[in-house]
Parts: sequence; structure tokens; C-alpha cells
Amino acid sequence: MKKFTLVIVLLISYFGISQTKDSDFSKKINQGQKLTKSFFEKEKIPGMSISISKKGKLIWSEGFGFADLENRKKVNPSESQFRIASISKTLTAVALANLVDDKKLSFDASLYDYVPDFPRKKYDFTIRQIGGHLAGVRHYKGSEFLLNRKMSIVEGLDVFKNSALLFKPQTKFNYSTYGWNLLSVVIQNASEKDYFEYMRNNIFSPLKMNKTVLDKSNVENYNRTKFYIKRKGTVKEGPTVNNVFKAAGGGFLSTSEDLILFGNEFINSKIISENSLKELITPQKTSEGKNTNYGIGIAISKIKNDVIKYSHSGGGIGATSQLLIYPEKDMVITILTNLSGVKMKDYIKELEAVFID
Repeated sequence: MKKFTLVIVLLISYFGISQTKDSDFSKKINQGQKLTKSFFEKEKIPGMSISISKKGKLIWSEGFGFADLENRKKVNPSESQFRIASISKTLTAVALANLVDDKKLSFDASLYDYVPDFPRKKYDFTIRQIGGHLAGVRHYKGSEFLLNRKMSIVEGLDVFKNSALLFKPQTKFNYSTYGWNLLSVVIQNASEKDYFEYMRNNIFSPLKMNKTVLDKSNVENYNRTKFYIKRKGTVKEGPTVNNVFKAAGGGFLSTSEDLILFGNEFINSKIISENSLKELITPQKTSEGKNTNYGIGIAISKIKNDVIKYSHSGGGIGATSQLLIYPEKDMVITILTNLSGVKMKDYIKELEAVFID
């Protein structure tokens, strides 16, 4: 009888703890929903998707608004494919790490070891420097951001290949999407496979990122959102752009739930080694010792209580996106919208105050 009573007490205790944990998450999710609804309405965002995982499992995933305003198609966090813009760089960084593990690539090798026909510059520069925006490769110029020209990744090099480096490599940090265009060609040549095929077979498929695809503007895609911009307070559909040639720097579509799967690779890596992961998340420094707070394709910072955060933002035509990873808390947050220029800084801080203990 005593044993039976003890079992009942233990069971009551166990379920009490479980309910408390569920209740804690429920309260946080309710707070998160209120914050998100307020933010969503204030910024006049057509469609938005947010997903959060704890210990590799989704605890909240929800869509707000519309993927397509005209047809009143609602956002679905498991289906709606948003432009992730520069988060594409982080996807590509994991592909580079994968090649390092296979001994087909070295982060400290010269670009010219892999792309020998790229025009020679005044200085040599390495894969690591390109990946950390320290190589001096230029970013967009003029209206290049709006290019709607059909080009392969190799043809895309023509846009900037004859430009001189902006500075001696390692001396300054200069954000460059074109540097990542170069890295997609590096992956293609080092792997002896098509870059897109490599991403699909070695990154997306193993992580079950089944909704992460190339943003082909000339191909019908039912799950792809429409892309909106705001002009004088009015939301309207943005111009058509072709991001295929710069896919590694900003050309993929994904869902917030697919990016949760990807973000957890930075907490419990499955497809790259711990050594290669460490290379990605180690902040680089300039030659004068200034910390860039950026590794290879990912930013590294600290929030309240010195909690480490790995992150990458994305901004493009009809896109404002965020990938937020908190390894010490075993949490990932992904936020995707189909509107350009959304200010998220304060909203993210509010979310962190709720979910990151």
C-alpha cells in the first residue's frame, strides 16, 4: 500500500511539473502573440511567419496576414515560402564547412585555387576573408540590387569581376553579397557539382528542408509569397527581380519552419563537424585586431546576461528576414515577412525578453 501511495505521489509530482512547463510556454506564447500582432499591425506588414524551437522542437509556429494580398491567401508557416535574402549566406556557409570536412576546401586557401580565371587583383584573398566580408570585394552599386537579368552564377561574376578591391584584405570590414556570389562558384568548382545541386543534396535534403528552394522569378510557384514594398505609407507589389545569379548571397526561398531545422544545425550539428562549425562561429578580426562580430556567414553577439546569439538578417525586394540562434538556451527563432524595410530591432528585443530567460 505504501509503494502504491508513493507511485501516486510521484505521478502527481511529475504531471504537475509537466503542466507547469507547458503553462510557462503557454504564457510566453500568449505574450509573443500579442507582441507580434502589435508589431505586425504597426509596420503594416502584408504577411509574416514566426517559428520558435526549444531543444530542437517547435514550441510556437504561426502565420500572420497574407502571402498574397490580392487573393487573400493566408500565411502558413510550414508552407509559405518567403525570400530569406541574406540568410542565404548562412546556408552557403554550412556548404563551405561541409566541403572542408570532406577535405575538398580550405578556408585559408586563396580564391584563385578554386576560381583561377577570376581577374587577378592587386592583393590575393582567401575563402575565409570573403566569407567574413574582409576581402575588399565590393557590394551593390547603383541599381544593381534591382537587376532582372537571367544569368548563371558564373555569368553573374561579370557584374563586378573587373572592379578593383576596395582595400587591402583584412584591413576593413565591408559587407558584400558579391563576395558570396564568388563563394558559390568556389563550391561548384571544389565539389565538381552544380552549386544548386550541391545545396539541395548536401544541405537541404539531409536537414529535411523540403520547402527551401531557389527563387526563380520566371517559374510558377504556388507556395511562394508575393513581394511587397511600402511607398509613402502605401503597401504595393514590388518590382520583379532575378536573384538566381546571386543565390548564395540572397537568392533562396524558405519557410520559417525550414529555417528552424537549419538553425538547430548550429546547436546540434548533424551534417558538419564541430571543428568546422567552430570555424563558422568564430568572430574574425581586422589586421589591427578589431573584432568584426562576424564569422563566416553568421554574426556573433551577446544579449542580456551575456547570452550568446548567432544571427543573420536578410533584406530584399519584398523581404525582411531574421534567423536568431541562442546555443546556450537551445533555442532558435525565425521571422520572415514579405515586405521590404521592416524595422525589427525593438521587436526582437521584446521577443528575447519573453523567450530567452
